[in-house]
Amino acid sequence: MIKVGVATAVASALGRSREFKKLLFRHHRSVRESIILTLFTAFPFVLGVYIRCSVKSFVAADMGFEASILIGVMGGRLAGVVGGALLAFPALFYGEYLTLPLNILVGLVGGLLRYFCRNEEEIWTFSPFIDLSVYRWLKRNLRYLRIDWQTAFFLIIVALQAGRLELNWAAPGLLFVLSLTRPVALLAVFFFVVATIAVPIKIWNNARIEMKLEEQGKLLLEARLDALQSQINPHFLFNTLNSISSLVRFDPDQARDLILKLSKILRRLLGKHDEFVQLREEIEFIDDYLDIEVVRFGREKLRVYKHLDPDTLDVVVPAMLLQPLVENSIKHGLSPKIDGGSITLRSRMQEGKLLVQVEDDGVGMSAPPAVAASTMSSGAGIGMANVAERLQVLYGDEGKMTVRSRDNQGTLVALELPVVQMDSGSSAASAIYAARSSTRS
Repeated sequence: MIKVGVATAVASALGRSREFKKLLFRHHRSVRESIILTLFTAFPFVLGVYIRCSVKSFVAADMGFEASILIGVMGGRLAGVVGGALLAFPALFYGEYLTLPLNILVGLVGGLLRYFCRNEEEIWTFSPFIDLSVYRWLKRNLRYLRIDWQTAFFLIIVALQAGRLELNWAAPGLLFVLSLTRPVALLAVFFFVVATIAVPIKIWNNARIEMKLEEQGKLLLEARLDALQSQINPHFLFNTLNSISSLVRFDPDQARDLILKLSKILRRLLGKHDEFVQLREEIEFIDDYLDIEVVRFGREKLRVYKHLDPDTLDVVVPAMLLQPLVENSIKHGLSPKIDGGSITLRSRMQEGKLLVQVEDDGVGMSAPPAVAASTMSSGAGIGMANVAERLQVLYGDEGKMTVRSRDNQGTLVALELPVVQMDSGSSAASAIYAARSSTRS
């Protein structure tokens, strides 16, 4: 039983290593990766063999036999042979010369078991508590004339342990085996040998399931981001094309200018599909968009002011985050006013967060701010509702959008965003997922 406890502690410690899990759960490993995985797994067990050889009373520390099988099943034939040899070295220095060939043999057998396993899930779901119903076993396996892998694994472990006991009886002193004479105690030895192999597999399988769930969470987050992004682009294009169509007949030159500016915007949209961009890139995109709207409204009716803190321009923000807000200000704030108005963009750092504001002096909104931000599903609210949902998906409670508006006085939309550090090569969803996970711990 102590062996199972030690195996649990070792497996849990290894399972905390991100690098170990990456190697263990990889479907196809190179020779170098197999060797690294073997060294990772074997080291604590080699230490246990050395402790047993040095401290004779601590026999439970030696799990060389079980670890050789475990490394073979987890890593394959090469890993099983190399791991078995490494686990035998401490015992060789104490005269237990049969340990080396035995460990290599059982490591190879473990690797062969992995090689002949048709479904990897059978390895991960292995348990010492196999189905003991003979009827169910015969019904399941004889119907398709196949050997159940988990049952075969169980029986092979028992057979190897029995052979180990016989080898120790034939050549005492050349091999370490915990040998007990009482039948009940001997049966317990066999059970705990199987359990010592099965428990690490179960612990690592739980870690594997957690990683899969985390990966599914990232994929779901990316899918929702893509869906929201695709919702914005057609909405923006639809309104821009409407602006162009209104100019084609009476001012074809201006329409041509709009088409050129729109092509520039489309080139940027289609050229790269970044989920996050620096704030300066988002502002440049807004400038292109506003150039189109200024041509449409006239410079005397649409004025743009920018008050941007230079320290904020390198902060990454979700792409196409500000454009729906600017569009909403123009279409539903300034467009109804006969004499037009102005839009002001502001950005600054506040208590470690990025604060971005889009303000207009238009007609305002009669709906309460919360309703305006979350329940507007008509053309007047698609953009704002989309931004609110994107912030919720990306940042949870860390990202906020507040709307303050008064009739005939204008609307102020303020975005409060956490500063997210993105590593090179990582996706936006991965960075956000990691940031949100860290805030929960």
